[in-house]
Amino acid sequence: MNHVNLGSTGLRVSRLCLGMMSFGNDSERPWVLDEGAAEPIVEAAVEGGITFFDTADTYSHGASEEATGRILPRYLSRDEMVVATKVFMPMTPGENGGGLSRKHIMAAIDASLTRLRMDYVDLYQIHRADPRTPIEETMEALHDVVRLGKARYIGASSMFVWQFAKAQYLADAHRWTRFASMQPHYNLLYREEEREMIPFCIDQGVGVIPWSPLARGVLAGTRTRDGKRHTVRSDTDDFTNYLYSHPTDFDVVDRVAEVASARGVPQAQIALAWLLQRPGVTSPIIGATKPAHLEDALAAEQLKLDQAEVDLLEERYVPHPVLGHF
Repeated sequence: MNHVNLGSTGLRVSRLCLGMMSFGNDSERPWVLDEGAAEPIVEAAVEGGITFFDTADTYSHGASEEATGRILPRYLSRDEMVVATKVFMPMTPGENGGGLSRKHIMAAIDASLTRLRMDYVDLYQIHRADPRTPIEETMEALHDVVRLGKARYIGASSMFVWQFAKAQYLADAHRWTRFASMQPHYNLLYREEEREMIPFCIDQGVGVIPWSPLARGVLAGTRTRDGKRHTVRSDTDDFTNYLYSHPTDFDVVDRVAEVASARGVPQAQIALAWLLQRPGVTSPIIGATKPAHLEDALAAEQLKLDQAEVDLLEERYVPHPVLGHF
């Protein structure tokens, strides 16, 4: 497993980040694994060289962070692991139970650290932009989280480029901590971030850690053009219906299948290898609920596509509306 710097920081991260959303409990998502089933996958990920792990307070309403905090120390020391979590989604009742106000951020980081059983997180990310809170308030609160030693770096997730640029400008103007990373929605079925966000990140030295690199399994073949669904997740994950219902999406999936067949490898390896080769991409966040998912991801990190294959994969893409920012 190769390791790279997270953007222009000195933080070294593995080229694959294991998403911990799939672990915790199945109270919200029937495909999520409990801790006992998750541990062998985490162990195999560590053995494969993965040292970067991403979770969020909202995943299984905190159970993902709890599982992350219990499992990881069995296989890595605190200095060896890079742990990222997120804040924004409602976690407690009332008007201040979510969002990016100073009140919620300060409460949420302490709650996350308690669940993770850690003194700090390496990367503290805002899960989405908060239109109700002035960005100045959010950036100063995040800076104080870093100043207090509760996070080493901060990051952001899906938003418009003007929002991200404004946040970075304010951080510079006030000498607050800048965002070190951006977690965008990016894969072969959704490439709109190539227009502005990824070029901006490259220019500004911001690490790019895409979510949904396999389009929630669609690129791996879990759904078919005629509506068949082959996994529990594909049959129950309604968010997939929202993200990947463009009429031409399966034209791209067909091309992935074509290249995979010619290579003699699973579709997941081709789709992830393409993303790993894209400019600016640091560490795609992979999901794994079966050993084969992890095996494909590790193989993809070593797989190099030639230009003819890349051209074939990209040829059928058509522009999409903005998806995943909300």
